[in-house]
Amino acid sequence: MRPAGWALLLTLLALFGVPAVVDESTLVLLTPIPALGLAAVGITVLTGRAGLPTLGQAAPYAVGAYTTALLGRAGVDVGPLQLAAAVSAAALFALLTGPVVARARGVTVLMITLALGELTATAASRWSSVTGGTDGLAGIPPVRALWGTAPLTDDQDVYRYAVVVAACAITATAAALRSPLGLLLAGCRDDEARMRASGHPVTRVFLGAQVWAAALAGAGGQLLVTAQRYVSPADVGFTTSSLCLLAAVLGGVASPVGALAGTALVLITRDQLAAHWPGHGPLLLGTLFIASVYLLPRGLAGVRLRRLPRGSLTDPASRAPARPVSPEVGP
Repeated sequence: MRPAGWALLLTLLALFGVPAVVDESTLVLLTPIPALGLAAVGITVLTGRAGLPTLGQAAPYAVGAYTTALLGRAGVDVGPLQLAAAVSAAALFALLTGPVVARARGVTVLMITLALGELTATAASRWSSVTGGTDGLAGIPPVRALWGTAPLTDDQDVYRYAVVVAACAITATAAALRSPLGLLLAGCRDDEARMRASGHPVTRVFLGAQVWAAALAGAGGQLLVTAQRYVSPADVGFTTSSLCLLAAVLGGVASPVGALAGTALVLITRDQLAAHWPGHGPLLLGTLFIASVYLLPRGLAGVRLRRLPRGSLTDPASRAPARPVSPEVGP
């Protein structure tokens, strides 16, 4: 089956299979997976394809979340409008802060993005007149999927809305990574000097990767507010950035679908397994990361099913010993 077929199958399974087998409380815990997953997908663009490590995905994630919350409280409750505003605000944030990151390399990028993330979290906790301070923004009305439709008050409807938005964003990202734009990012990552010598604007390419990753994180912020109808600085701090990076590494830092799978694994470990062993959530996450490094060095996306030879189980002739073939004698 082609990758597009697998993506469609997994989307249909998430839309209809998961709500049919889990209860409402479990579904509520699964709904944030697409939200944080989109921020992790942004890391596959920025780190996996462009080679710029980041610990600041929580910054555009916060911009998208607070933009959505403010719009919702102002009466703008249509999902596509909120999504467009959140993506635009996060992309603008990256466009303003990205030039510093685009000119840095290696560990310097990591430290700059970490500083940007921490500054954003501090602004969210201190700017009380806009963000609500440490109390956050509550009382956000439920979103409407489209104009003229009813608000999404049922947990299954909210979950399906989040899955559809995440599936569309991940499909578009995967297609773009396979396009000449993705190849250009990989070329700038692998041999920057040669790309500059051939006339490519490497700094602008890296800035574009920053904007791209931030737009994905902004969409994730919109899904976060849609899921919990509340946002606070605790949702957009350093923990969020570290979980995104951990999820991207677990899933395979170059795979958008793998990043979403890694996010699911991280959040299920933190929220489901840690509930049976209270107080040991960080220990479980650390054990998961160490085990994945040894057992899955290429992440979940690197797992390949071994394909059996054609007819090895069903064709009796394939199990019979081959007859010797005599060499052809020429005239």
